[in-house]
Amino acid sequence: MSLAAYCVICCRRIGTSTAPPKKDTYWRDIRNIIKFTGSLLLGGSLFLTYEVLALKKSLTLDTQVVEREKMKSYIYLHTVSLDKRENHELHKAVRKVLATSAKILRNPFADPFSTVDIEDYECAMWLLLKKSRSEDKTERLEAVQEMSETHHWHDYQYRIIAQACDPRVLIGLARSKESDLRFFLPPPPLPSLKEDSSIEEELRQLLSSLPQTELDECTQYFTSLALNESSQSLAAQKGGLWCFGGNGLPYAESFGEVPSATVEMFCLEAIVKHSEISMHCDKIEANGGLQLLQRLYQLHKDCPKVQRNIMRIIGNMAVNEHLHSPIVRSGWVSIMAEAMKSHHIMKASHAARILANLDRETVQEKYQDGVYVLHPQHRTSQPIKADVLFIHGLMGAAFKTWRQQDSEQVVIEKALEDEDRYTTCWPKTWLARDCPALRIISVEYDTTLSDWRARCPMERKSIAFRSNELLRKLRAAGVGDRPMIWISHSMGGLLVKKMLLEASKKPEMSTVINNTRGIIFYSVPHHGSHLAEYSVNIRYLLFPSLEVKELSKDSPALKTLQDDFLEFAKDKNFQVLNFVETLPTYIGSMIKLHVVTVESADLGIGDLIPVDVNHLNICKPKKKDAFLYQRTLRFIRETLAKDLEN
Repeated sequence: MSLAAYCVICCRRIGTSTAPPKKDTYWRDIRNIIKFTGSLLLGGSLFLTYEVLALKKSLTLDTQVVEREKMKSYIYLHTVSLDKRENHELHKAVRKVLATSAKILRNPFADPFSTVDIEDYECAMWLLLKKSRSEDKTERLEAVQEMSETHHWHDYQYRIIAQACDPRVLIGLARSKESDLRFFLPPPPLPSLKEDSSIEEELRQLLSSLPQTELDECTQYFTSLALNESSQSLAAQKGGLWCFGGNGLPYAESFGEVPSATVEMFCLEAIVKHSEISMHCDKIEANGGLQLLQRLYQLHKDCPKVQRNIMRIIGNMAVNEHLHSPIVRSGWVSIMAEAMKSHHIMKASHAARILANLDRETVQEKYQDGVYVLHPQHRTSQPIKADVLFIHGLMGAAFKTWRQQDSEQVVIEKALEDEDRYTTCWPKTWLARDCPALRIISVEYDTTLSDWRARCPMERKSIAFRSNELLRKLRAAGVGDRPMIWISHSMGGLLVKKMLLEASKKPEMSTVINNTRGIIFYSVPHHGSHLAEYSVNIRYLLFPSLEVKELSKDSPALKTLQDDFLEFAKDKNFQVLNFVETLPTYIGSMIKLHVVTVESADLGIGDLIPVDVNHLNICKPKKKDAFLYQRTLRFIRETLAKDLEN
């Protein structure tokens, strides 16, 4: 308006002037009009621009805020004291990583990440997580290996991986030797016990809920014993059922305090037998057994025997692939990842069996109850070219039979101090280090000298029965797929001979025969043992077991086994090495006996080497550079030389 008025005034003044205007006055008025008009146009433009921008800002929705709200999540962190500033910075960092995770995980792997606003080390973490979900198995395995070798991340980054990774990655990390335990979330909270109930009672209820039909005699025996013992214990704790008259409370208290752990062991041993049956494993899982066993495992941290039985059950359940998801969800992978790092070889080996049965990415074999891999227990890039199998004898075990000879009662302390000075299992410690390309397996089965001491009185297992049972388990573990050597002690050697003869009769077992390269016998009674003769002479006192009876020199089964195997071994050209003791062995505090003589230990082929030790120590070298171990190592290397080279 003012601009128009000013222009009108100037025009009128020019138009009404009678005297001709001066030229400079005319142009001065024009300049004034231009100045004023330009100023108004510039100011108006700036004002309009400001108003438009302000209006746009007020109407624009901040999509980043919405995206951050969508990406809210919970991160498990170790409980630590943080001041307000540290807490604020941590919160910002976590929210920042979460807000960018969708960009990385949603976009194709080849897309550029230049627009992602995160630090380099955080980007690497998400890239590894992305890689671990690849369709390419090789890429997945590489991602897990790279994760396990990472030790510079912050706590929250390990927890993000723990939450975001799938079960395959979690199991792979648990089986990786260098993995940080921060990759594993604590197990989910366990359900509360029922009111007026105890762990012992719930364990009994779990056992009683399992099918009681179509069981072998020993499973029936253990189940019946556990249920009877637990019933008596519960009655004693409640009182009144142990005395004829009176409430029986004094006796109930004295009985109820002591046998609780014993009753739990009875129940666990029975459940171990049930867990060898697939259908029973389903019942254990459906009835909350995984959580109950976990509670018991945590309560008995100072009782290795209880924990080993629990791990046997979980390992048997893990043979069934359809149970892998509930086992992982219940938190057992985290528990086993910690157990794998234990200095106790038995505990670590039980955990290794569970995780190997769960790991279908890198393990095709299934390890049934009593079959333990001593090496390699972790994922490894070392190619495995041959197997070595250890079979113990009477009263032996998968681990203790193969320990280093020790005259002092400081086994565990020495083992923890230095495995090179003392080892509780020399095949795992010494042989694995000297021959890393070997898979080393040790098996375990129940044996006894006397039926008075038998864990299952109904059990009358002959050498023939045990050999078929072990052969089936070993074949499931992939034994026969590679060249192999058998190493046996005492009655274990008879089992090896019987297994090979049985395998030769079955076409599906032909690979076991074709890939057997050699056998080492540590004091194996090929022609019988004085132990059997002594047991028969006092049979009414000792009540010898079936295994001992079969070792008698006049046993027809033993003579047939020796004759058949000798001819078979010569035909197959097996390499054989025999060791034999020269010193007597104390059995108890009163009996002194030369268990296997030089004549009985002579198979008829291969070298026979007498060693100045007793029957128990013939398979326990005093130290790594002892003749017993070095000669064994030389035989393995020479027999498998071509296979290890290839």
